[in-house]
Amino acid sequence: MPFIARPFCERLGSPFAVDIGGTLLSPTAIADPPVFQRARSVTLHDGIARDLVHRLKFGDRQDLALAMGGMMRQAGRELLADAHVLVPIPLHWTRRWQRRFNQSMLLAKVVAQDTKTPVSADLLMRRKRTQQQVGLTRAERQTNLQGAFAVPDEQRANVAGRRILLIDDVLTTGSTANAAARILMRAGAAQVDILTFSRVENSA
Repeated sequence: MPFIARPFCERLGSPFAVDIGGTLLSPTAIADPPVFQRARSVTLHDGIARDLVHRLKFGDRQDLALAMGGMMRQAGRELLADAHVLVPIPLHWTRRWQRRFNQSMLLAKVVAQDTKTPVSADLLMRRKRTQQQVGLTRAERQTNLQGAFAVPDEQRANVAGRRILLIDDVLTTGSTANAAARILMRAGAAQVDILTFSRVENSA
């Protein structure tokens, strides 16, 4: 797998071919800054990495979360050092019922191992069942995710002032991460980062 290492965009985590020194920001991060502060991923979403994600999510290979989450813990060391809490990207209850598990929660639990950072599935809820994002354009993804996430009223005090690290399997266009981060920031989060196993090469 093509593991991602510096040099990469400090905001989006997208790799650069050449290190020109200093703090590197991609043209995308400058022209269209994300809502989240930083994104980090283990590898590009291609070949073996794409196969691993597919097997975990759709092939009922929950055992793969152990290795994938372990690699995420290494790739996200700087984000974990700053995080107060890990929040897996939630599934709508109907999709979770069909799949029987949330792959982001499996990964979050592994990422949190050997750290003092708690995992909370209560701070963010998915209140709308969205269309599958695969095959949608960036604009279609953004429209699809409008109103999808919410912070429960009883959890707002647990969000306020906290640095939150979102956990997901893949970063594609960044639409899901942005939608979740926007809701958490509106609820008073101090900062929101995103850690995924893989990322599409030209994502975000």
